Amino acid sequence: MDILKYQLRSFEKIPVRIYDDGLEASKNVAKSISLAIRQKQQEGEYMVLGLATGSTPIKVYQELIRMHKTEELSFKNVITFNLDEYYPMKKDDDQSYWKFMHEHLFNHIDIDPKNIHIPNGELPIDQVEEYCRDYEEKIDALGGIDIQLLGIGRTGHIGFNEPGSWESSRTRLVKLDHLTRQDATKSFITEEKVPYRAITMGIDTILKAKTIYVMAFGQQKADILVKTVEGKISASCPATYLQKHGNTRFLVDENAASQLTKVKTPWSVGLVNWSDELICRAVVWLASKVGKPILKLTDEDYNINGLSDLILEYDSAYNINIRIFNRLQHTITGWPGGKPNADDSQRPERAKPSKKRVVIFSPHPDDDVISMGGTFIRLVEQGHEVHVAYQTSGNIAVHDHDVMRFSEFIKDVVDLYEIDAETANKKYEKIRKSLESKKGGEADISLVRDMKGMIRRGEARAGARIAGAKDENIHFLDLPFYETGKVKKSPVGKKDVEIIKKLLQEIKPHQIYAAGDLADPHGTHKVCLDAIFGACEELKKEAWFKDCWLWLYRGAWHEWGIDEIEMAVPLSPDEVLRKRMAIFMHQSQKDRAPFPGNDEREFWQRAEDRNRETANLYNAMGLAEYEAMEAFVKWKFETNSLK
Repeated sequence: MDILKYQLRSFEKIPVRIYDDGLEASKNVAKSISLAIRQKQQEGEYMVLGLATGSTPIKVYQELIRMHKTEELSFKNVITFNLDEYYPMKKDDDQSYWKFMHEHLFNHIDIDPKNIHIPNGELPIDQVEEYCRDYEEKIDALGGIDIQLLGIGRTGHIGFNEPGSWESSRTRLVKLDHLTRQDATKSFITEEKVPYRAITMGIDTILKAKTIYVMAFGQQKADILVKTVEGKISASCPATYLQKHGNTRFLVDENAASQLTKVKTPWSVGLVNWSDELICRAVVWLASKVGKPILKLTDEDYNINGLSDLILEYDSAYNINIRIFNRLQHTITGWPGGKPNADDSQRPERAKPSKKRVVIFSPHPDDDVISMGGTFIRLVEQGHEVHVAYQTSGNIAVHDHDVMRFSEFIKDVVDLYEIDAETANKKYEKIRKSLESKKGGEADISLVRDMKGMIRRGEARAGARIAGAKDENIHFLDLPFYETGKVKKSPVGKKDVEIIKKLLQEIKPHQIYAAGDLADPHGTHKVCLDAIFGACEELKKEAWFKDCWLWLYRGAWHEWGIDEIEMAVPLSPDEVLRKRMAIFMHQSQKDRAPFPGNDEREFWQRAEDRNRETANLYNAMGLAEYEAMEAFVKWKFETNSLK
């Protein structure tokens, strides 16, 4: 992100500040809030905060709590109004925003409980309208909100102001959009349990705030961010109304910013410093735009599409074309573990040792075959010692009906063979009663979690065997951070890092493959990657580690851009089918997985479509035509970066 982050003239109608990660952005917001609170205290006035829920502002709240405990930041002069609440919703329900705010902020600071205002989801329906009017009047009576925190939803909703919300809307009861309810499934387990309505501040209420901070983190927010800050104001994307507010700031991480014009095509914004990576991106973009293979691009193509500076400052179109064509061609290899006895100077992987020890880390029990199943197969067939390590149990992503099906099967086996039937029947009844009485979003009892974990273990073994893995090379790590029984996980800790470190020390791999798929809507991939990075950091001084390369794959949620790819492994039609069979072994995730994200396709369909699209992109650039391709980027330990 060194490409002139803020100097360029931009297409943005709302200021956007890009940070390396969400933590840095969150600390900046928390610092601004703390300064405003202290200023109000000096003036003897109340500070009115508008607060949001969800994963985005959690780190802001953590930083405010830290400031309260270590820097004497007091909240006694702070009055808060929350954006929204599901309706109906009891305060003590796990999904309630009342509970969320108390767990993540209010229980840890010295705010007066009388100064906390969160929409009441427990009211009778005939009292809601009057309550909303009163909520609005309380805000107005205090002179409006001083600082409003916002996240942004996939539909462009802010608060629960869904597409179609009018600019003059105020606090009210609304019906939730289907996509919003689908996104909320991660908290409620099934979409059927997500409330159809909510109480929310209106667009007009939000726009009256003196200062608005909007935070957006992760690749999944990239498309809606660019639409909001660069697009036209439209009721179909309520967040675009923020363009009318004179003091709104977006604070985003690099992944969320990836589709902004100044980041995606900075040459169309102003002068840039041309790096090899940026030249590759520009040429690939140009070839895609004009519909030509790279080697057919002309000076005219460069000139009329805003890339004349590249030719003037760097080289001729002819030489640039050849250089980028060769760069892409050298990423293609049928030998992901390195080709023995070959010149590896232009290959993505080294030739020696010819037989490598390989560890494939899979965040969930199916990411290995979904994201790199073909490469997995190729590595085994080419004689490498391939280990696969499943980092989490994946137990929350198993339907309750699957547990009942397996429980009944076990009960039938016990009855058939007369195996301690009394104990087995007691456990069966405990499982059955637990599932029958389970409320939406409620954590499973340990017996049910164990059963779900066993289901996914069996599927993972079957999938890995299809890929050719030996049973003794299949490892189940069950990292502790995941085992909360809920969608909300614990932060990565020392125990998680130590488990990964121990495995790596035992195997001493030459290659590590890990999920760099940071658009995972549930965040597990990011936490699992952080645990791997933590282990690698502790191991980097060991002699064997100096000859260890880390390759990052994507695929479950999105793919690397062709200009980013450093190793592309082509797959034959037969390998695509074998990969599909490995994915099919994960029966609990087929047809309709509990957490499908925002993609309606099954995982095998997503994987095949993406792999074919990658192959098609290479072919469109003028390179060989393959059935499909899996793509990887090498992590640079010396710089802790991809490039």
